[in-house]
Amino acid sequence: SLSLSLSLPLSLLSRVCQPYLRLRPSPSDNLPVVDIIEHPDPEYDPREQDLNEKLLRKKLGSNFDPNFMSVSAPLHANHSVQEPLHKFRLPGPMPSEIKKMDLSETPYGLRMKIGKKARRKFLQWLWTYTHCPVVYTWKDLGVRFWPRYIKEGSCFSERSCSFPEGMFCKPVKSVTKTFLRWYCQGFLRQKYCTWIPVQYPIISECKCSC
Repeated sequence: SLSLSLSLPLSLLSRVCQPYLRLRPSPSDNLPVVDIIEHPDPEYDPREQDLNEKLLRKKLGSNFDPNFMSVSAPLHANHSVQEPLHKFRLPGPMPSEIKKMDLSETPYGLRMKIGKKARRKFLQWLWTYTHCPVVYTWKDLGVRFWPRYIKEGSCFSERSCSFPEGMFCKPVKSVTKTFLRWYCQGFLRQKYCTWIPVQYPIISECKCSC
C-alpha cells in the first residue's frame, strides 16, 4: 500500500528505485547515449489521450526538428542513412595538414619527383581514408519519449582511420535536441504523470585520434 511504501527506510527505498532514477540521458563523453533502463510496469506508460500529437507539437514548439526526430517509425529505421565511405562526398576544402604534405621526401632522406596528377590522387585517397564521417541511424526511444524516434550519430569504426594503422574515429562534438519525456511521480494509483522537456545529446562530428 501507499502507507507501507512511505514507511520504508529511505536507504532501502533508494536501492529499490535506483535502476529507474534516470529520467533523461546523462551527459557523457561516451556517445552515443547508453539506453535508459525503464520501469517495466505499463502503468507508467502514457495513455492514448496523453499522446495527442497536436498538443505535444505545441508543447515542444520550435524544438521539434524533423531532421533528427520522427513521430512514426521512419522507413529503413535500422539502416544507416550515410552513404558507403567510398561514395562519400567529402565536405569542404581539403585539410591544410594533408594539402601541404611533402611527398617528395623518402624515409632515407632522398628526394623523388612526383607528378601533380599522381600527387593530387594520392592526397585525395589519404583524405578519404583518414576522414571520419558521422554515421546516422534511427533509434526507437520507446513510448515514454516524444517524438519516439531519434536520428542518432556514431563514428565510422569499421577500420583504423590512420596510415599506418593505430588511430580510430572518435566523437569530438555533439549537439543537443530537446524531446519530451513522460515522467511519473508517486506510487501506484497515487502517482502524477506529465510530459517534461529533456535534452538528448547527438554526435555531430568525429575525428581520427588515438
